[in-house]
Amino acid sequence: MISRIKSINFKALKETEFECSYLNLFSGINGMGKSTALQILLLLRQSYKNGYLQKHGLALKGRYVNIGVGKDALYQFAEEEKIIFEIDLKKKGSYIWNFMYDSDSDILPFKKENDKNKVDFENTSLFNGNFQYLSAERLVPKKFYDRSDFEVVQSKNIGMRGEYVAHYLSHYGKDIVAPIMCKEDSRSNTLLHQVWAWMSDISPGIKINVEELKSIDAISLGYQYETNSGFTNEIKPQNVGFGLSYVLPVVVSILSAKSGDIILIENPESHLHPKGQSIIGKLMLLAAKNGVQLFVETHSDHVLNGIRVSISEGISPDLVKLFFFERNQDANSNDHYSTVTKPVIDANGRIDFLPKGFFDEWDNNLMKLL
Repeated sequence: MISRIKSINFKALKETEFECSYLNLFSGINGMGKSTALQILLLLRQSYKNGYLQKHGLALKGRYVNIGVGKDALYQFAEEEKIIFEIDLKKKGSYIWNFMYDSDSDILPFKKENDKNKVDFENTSLFNGNFQYLSAERLVPKKFYDRSDFEVVQSKNIGMRGEYVAHYLSHYGKDIVAPIMCKEDSRSNTLLHQVWAWMSDISPGIKINVEELKSIDAISLGYQYETNSGFTNEIKPQNVGFGLSYVLPVVVSILSAKSGDIILIENPESHLHPKGQSIIGKLMLLAAKNGVQLFVETHSDHVLNGIRVSISEGISPDLVKLFFFERNQDANSNDHYSTVTKPVIDANGRIDFLPKGFFDEWDNNLMKLL
């Protein structure tokens, strides 16, 4: 598990430290650095997968993220032209990467190699196959989804846009889900049936059909709804709106995760009704209790409140860390950088303090109407 992340001179994060737990929520006004925090982890993984992190440095462009070049990555008001990332792993020690600045290059070479930086890449979830990333840009609803034996069968990956979610369900649908995440009223504890059960909380009575079509190298996906006498005819994803297609990869990635895995999710609430957003918050907390580590960027108070309610019902608040990003408010400084405050949830689901802008717009508007 990643227990701490520290960043120096990376974009708007002048010098920022995150003490992490199993479920880590990043929130704040747009443009304040939430995505930047996730990009620290994505850049390290991307650079490792590209073969750069082992010997050369940091790759700013790649599969997961495209920062640009050095001048796009360096904090504008940096006193020293260097970028430093530090990751603490529980029971495995601390790793430090110190990168030189090159304004016009998309590769930042090492400034100083740390002798202690002998990273056990193969056994660290940030770098190995025990990792999933779902970007904010997910696939639009469609009848046929891509299949990939390399991504799904070999790498157990649903794709950062959820593009392989149908193939993943087709291939791993009979796998058993961890008991803590299983709904008791489902048909079984298999992945497919648990996905049906959780998705039914979001869209009542839903059934998901996947079929492998090797003749056209694709997977078909369709929905049915339970009736008193059986099920409706199959409905194409295009005809049930964006919400189900956007949330399906989120549900599948969480239910299929094992203890020790890492999941990064951007905006799990996209296109979802508030009730569905709250359900996703509860599911993420159950995964955290099972030992899965999640880093989640969200604008949804419903996701947060789903987590808070589950905590009030008996799940430890120590599993959750909240990080709220806002702009530096120092009137004597001309610098533009993000600051991070860390509200704390207690065992009753209450939050110790509410910074301005921290999921307070509902109250703000209500007061205007009173």
